[in-house]
Amino acid sequence: MPRSVNSVAARARRKKVLKHTKGYWGRRSNVWTVAKNAFEKGLSYAYRDRKNKKRSFRGLWIQRINAGVRLHGMSYSEFMGQLNKKGIALNRKVLADLAMNHPKAFAEVVKTVKK
Repeated sequence: MPRSVNSVAARARRKKVLKHTKGYWGRRSNVWTVAKNAFEKGLSYAYRDRKNKKRSFRGLWIQRINAGVRLHGMSYSEFMGQLNKKGIALNRKVLADLAMNHPKAFAEVVKTVKK
């Protein structure tokens, strides 16, 4: 019996990958095997970096809070320790936004923590 090949599905699968690799440099955009490898590697980077993005933003928020708190004569660790001791439930994202965009409101939070 002759071999049966579903060329319609195979072509559709290849077109899908080549559509995603549009804009890649050189052979990565139009040669099937190279494009497939580039696309799969890109997906693995995307998965990894969705996790790393959270890590990076937490570090950025900590830096911004630290910079804002040092203007008021405290360190980041002192500030966070006092904040938890006082039972003020503000997360780092909100505190960083206050420190950057609303310095007066952040100063009030620091003043409350210092008391």
